[in-house]
Amino acid sequence: MKDFRIGVIGIGDISDVYFNNLKKYDIVNVVSCASRGLEKAQIKAEQHGLPEYYASGHELIEKSDVDIILNLTTPAAHGEYNIAALEAGKHIYTEKPLAADFEEARRMTAIAKQKGLVIGSAPDTFLGGRLQTCRSLLDEGRIGRPIAASAFVVSRGHEWHHPNPDFFYQKGGGPLLDIGPYYITALLSLLGPVARVNGMSSRALDRRTIMFGPRSGEEISVDVDTHITANLEFSNGAVGTIITSFDIWDSELPRIEIYGTEGTICIPDIDPLSGPNLFGGPVWLRTEENCRWKGQPRPDPLPAWTEIPITRRFSETGHEVNSRGIGLVDMAYGIRDSREPRASGAMAFHSMETMQGILDSASEHRFVEIKSWFNRPEPLPEDFPESEG
Repeated sequence: MKDFRIGVIGIGDISDVYFNNLKKYDIVNVVSCASRGLEKAQIKAEQHGLPEYYASGHELIEKSDVDIILNLTTPAAHGEYNIAALEAGKHIYTEKPLAADFEEARRMTAIAKQKGLVIGSAPDTFLGGRLQTCRSLLDEGRIGRPIAASAFVVSRGHEWHHPNPDFFYQKGGGPLLDIGPYYITALLSLLGPVARVNGMSSRALDRRTIMFGPRSGEEISVDVDTHITANLEFSNGAVGTIITSFDIWDSELPRIEIYGTEGTICIPDIDPLSGPNLFGGPVWLRTEENCRWKGQPRPDPLPAWTEIPITRRFSETGHEVNSRGIGLVDMAYGIRDSREPRASGAMAFHSMETMQGILDSASEHRFVEIKSWFNRPEPLPEDFPESEG
């Protein structure tokens, strides 16, 4: 018998990846799903062999005898369903961000603490082979003491490829809260908590035109800033820079770089599938061995970066086939073993406070102190199973 019964709220395209991956593990058993409308929920339940389906998330929370709610709704609905599930005495694992509103995130953590419940949150891509390899390089001292980092995630926005991009430009959306959590979480997993931030932001357009699907040509309003740049001061003394944007036509910027006293780790922008929003991709290293030329004339071209082999599991570089859900599986193990999950609510709350601090700083023109704390998660064990049974 599986240990934890899972109910899924929100059954859009991303849900199939979760359903398929969670089937591989004995510790979890997805038994129910809910959508806005019974017919859609029934189709999804039949597709994945679920015994229960419901016409709304609140109905699932009320009627389904589950241990953990997996919340895959749009960001604006995260807080509503997460709070309802916690108040009903259920653990939650939610897609990012933790909530569309920081006060909702604060309320969640308070309810969970009061009731002795566990919160877990995506993104769990920092548990993938690429970022776990970066973590190993840091822990082994390959670049010395980390002193700085940079992260860049820039694009022209979602109206070019998404048939219903409205929510990306509404409360809870924007580049920082949409794709930024992958990059913020990656930096937190590598460098630990943030002490303070400052930011600036702008909005190129007040309205955008959908360019894809049946609504092509329809205009939508833009209610959030769409270009955000920020500086982060980490508690370990390192400093970081992040740029997130829906206003950039193209760029050659790397995804993430970590700078140390003895070298640099680079997550390069090889193709659109190579960022920390997915699990795999190359890792480059430059140290004295492939950087300096010891008094000799500067070589042309410069020595190549060393590409570090990715030997860790969960290293896919696809959107339709990837390892989303291992954070939930690790959370289930953590509840069973009385330990904090790696994709913890505390880290998600700290990420949320960091992002909210950046937005507040941008609007109020001041530095913002980050008050929350989290324990930097332990590396994922190399023998963490890819499946059970």
